[in-house]
Parts: sequence; structure tokens; C-alpha cells
Amino acid sequence: MKVYISADIEGVNGTTVWDETQKIHTDYPEFARQMTAEVKAACEGALAAGATEIWVKDAHGSGRNVIASELPEEAVLIRGWARHPYSMMQGIDASFQAAMMIGYHASADSGGNPLSHTINGKSVFIRMNGLTVSEFLLNAYTAEMNGVPVVYVSGDESICRDASVLNPLIKTSSVKMGVGGSTINLNPKRILHLIRESTENVLIGDLNLHRFKLPESYQMEIRFKEHPMAYHASFYPGVELTNPYTICAQYSDFFEVLRLLHFVL
Repeated sequence: MKVYISADIEGVNGTTVWDETQKIHTDYPEFARQMTAEVKAACEGALAAGATEIWVKDAHGSGRNVIASELPEEAVLIRGWARHPYSMMQGIDASFQAAMMIGYHASADSGGNPLSHTINGKSVFIRMNGLTVSEFLLNAYTAEMNGVPVVYVSGDESICRDASVLNPLIKTSSVKMGVGGSTINLNPKRILHLIRESTENVLIGDLNLHRFKLPESYQMEIRFKEHPMAYHASFYPGVELTNPYTICAQYSDFFEVLRLLHFVL
């Protein structure tokens, strides 16, 4: 069994302010270690379930956060950014039997995490077919486009709830809850046990039950924080500037959605 793991940091246990997620700050190393520990726990669960190959995409910031030496020997680590539209799902294809997401977080336009955002801090919100878009949603669609079922998500309570709405069969582990500018966190040791046990259990059985049907078309709406960004984005082919801060576009192919976001955000 070949398993894909995409890992972020804003949804790992404990992270609450931006300083804890950025390499230039002294608070960062503790949470890079926690991100690594949560990824390692997911790898261990996958191996216990019979995985023989695991690919991990370090999908936060520089893409250089996970401590490679802490991962099992079976893990392949993707560091940095290829600048491919798959972004946080770089390298995923039909050869994988399952995809999992670790350390994921609430979307822009959500109060579920003090660090809520989607892709970067340039947008107030991204909507697709009227739904608020999270990084989880984009990456789940990317996996599904490649025929890979998303079976597990860990992160804040908000993103776990969103994952369950998309597909109730996705197993989730909520490691914290955002309240205003604070987070309420479970004990880190308990979190690692929970991730390890949950990933093992979810990978046993018929993984194709986690598949879902992609929409036939995609109506995109992006509202930027700064109106010059919207004006700039309006020159991307097929994009319409609907007000000084907002662009819209429509596609029949999800890869075109990824291409749009790749070039305008």
C-alpha cells in the first residue's frame, strides 16, 4: 500500500500565533518538532496498517519544516516547492491508495483558528460553487481528481468538521479548537497516540468507500484584501473583475481551478 501525506503547521497541536509558524522566530522550533511528531505518528499508523511506501509533502511556508531524520525509513519527504499547481499535493498520482492530511487548519473567512487562511494571506475568501474554500477542500479535490481517496484529516476542530461535511467517512482527529485569538489544545502526548491509532484503523478496509464525486463545473469567486491584487488578477484569461476587490471565473476542469489559484494568488 502506497500512502500520501500532506502536512501543514497551523493546524498542529499548540500553534496559536504566527511567530510559532515562521522560521525567523525563536518560538518556531518547538512547533516544527510538533509538526514532525504528528507526521511521524501518521507514518507509524500507516505502516502498522500495511503501508510499504509513504510520501510526505512538507506543505508549510518554505516547505522545510519536517525533520527528516525523525521519520520512518519507508517515508519519502518532499521539501521545498516545485511551483506545480498541485502545490501542497505535489507528486500525488494514481499510484497511491490513500491520502491523509496532517496539521490542517480553518479557511480564510473562518473564525475556527487564529491562523485561519487559504493558501496565503492575500484573500478575504475564496469560494467555489458558493462554498468557502479551504486548503483541505482544494487538496481533497486534487486527490480525487487523481483517483486517490482522502481517508484522514487532523487539525483544528473547524477543518475536521468541514472534512466530515465533504465526506462523513473521512476519519478526523481534532487536536485543538480556536476561540478568538486563543486555542484550546489537547495534551500533545495524547494527540500523537490519537493520530497513530486513527491512521492505522482508517487504512484497514475498503479505501474506495472514501471516494466522492467531483462537481461537473466550478464557479470561482475570490475576494482580495487589496484591490490592486484583484485588478492584477483580472487579466488572467477567463477572469472577470466584478468589483474592485473581487474576481470571478468558471471552469469545467478542476485542474484549471488549480492553475487559476497558482497564478493569481
